[in-house]
Amino acid sequence: MAQVTEKKVVDFTKGNPTRHILSFFVPLLLTSMLQQVYNFVDVLIVGKGLGDNALASVGNMGSIFFLIVGFSVGLANGFGVLIAQSFGAKKYDELRHRIAATLQLAVGITALLTFVSLTFLDEILILMQTNEALMANCLKYGYIIYGGLVASISFNVSAAVLRALGDSRTPLKAIVISSIVNLVLDCLFIFVIHMGVSGAAFATVLSQLVSAHICIRQLRKIDIIALKASDFKNGKDVYLTLVKNGLPMAFMNSITAIGCMVVQYFVNGYGVSYTTAYTACSKYINLFINPACTAGNTMSAFTSQNYGAKEYGRIKYGLKVCLMIAFVSYVVLGMLLVFMPEFLAGILIDGEEAIRLACEFLPLCGMAMIVVDCLFVFRSGVQGMGKPVLPMWSGVVEMVLRIVIISCLMGSIGFRAAALAEISAWCGALLINIYAFGRILIPQLKLSYMKKSPV
Repeated sequence: MAQVTEKKVVDFTKGNPTRHILSFFVPLLLTSMLQQVYNFVDVLIVGKGLGDNALASVGNMGSIFFLIVGFSVGLANGFGVLIAQSFGAKKYDELRHRIAATLQLAVGITALLTFVSLTFLDEILILMQTNEALMANCLKYGYIIYGGLVASISFNVSAAVLRALGDSRTPLKAIVISSIVNLVLDCLFIFVIHMGVSGAAFATVLSQLVSAHICIRQLRKIDIIALKASDFKNGKDVYLTLVKNGLPMAFMNSITAIGCMVVQYFVNGYGVSYTTAYTACSKYINLFINPACTAGNTMSAFTSQNYGAKEYGRIKYGLKVCLMIAFVSYVVLGMLLVFMPEFLAGILIDGEEAIRLACEFLPLCGMAMIVVDCLFVFRSGVQGMGKPVLPMWSGVVEMVLRIVIISCLMGSIGFRAAALAEISAWCGALLINIYAFGRILIPQLKLSYMKKSPV
């Protein structure tokens, strides 16, 4: 049997669950926060260095970027769930075949998404009612970002495999280094070379290449996944299994992104101040829900390994720990949105009208943030058990609720409708995922208890 290199992988099926969860969560949180921070720094440098119109141009690309990259992230995470289950079950031959197939699929996905995004970018921007004053910068930024998708996807896939094996420290190291690279290049390209929004885009792509290189180099050091030529010779069943688990997660992200794009469409129709405000608010929401999102990613890795090992009681315990993390995150960060919206908005925005609009949006989402925090944990738990279909349908519910609320209320209550669209989407998705989690885990717990009970 292959030997496990203990310092490079972590077995979540043994030992203290709380210690495992926290030791995995903290580096993963730092990784995720740094990703958000360097995205935030991009926005800050663009906004303060190039003005509100440049900020709106970059922000306008956010939902499109999530549509394209979110699809690849969903696939990578779906593949990672099955890789983690193989590792938890100690099926190392299956593990290597699944990793090899993941790499092969990633190459094809990268080529397809790059082609589609570059070909249809201008049509998508027009459909989103992008203001003419923003269009040129949107295209400059978008062509560079999507032309460099290979960097983003390489990092996401390699990091997903590392997390599946219990390693959250290497992605942290990668993001620390790439964040520094990104910051230096942002300042160089924007303030010294004066490349405008193109400089921010190039800085992002180059820093992602650095992070991908670090993760891939670490994967090559792990003994149990040292791939041979035979590992790449897989039957259709290997690819189909990965795709069946990855596609629903990918579609969920893309469907959610479409809902966000519709919200962006309505917001853009009211002018640049609305677009700027929505950009800033979206950055803060993404930043402040990040700890709970990370708790969800931790829940996914922990659940996947233990589901593969049939340790269902540990999954229930892990749910409690991750929900507690989400609650603490809500108390600390949600209240900042409620009580300090003007201060937060002023950090990113100069215009008085955009700041006023942001102050309508942020407190509403801050009060309701516990909903999306819990959503991340329950949804990731369901996905970690290899059941991605109901979470995908919850993404459909999110999209429908966003579209209905924004289209019905934007004309009557203004920018607050964008906040209510987010909140309603979170509530609908949470209910579905709570139901799905209980439907899958409770029968397994009962069966496990009956097997252990004396006759």
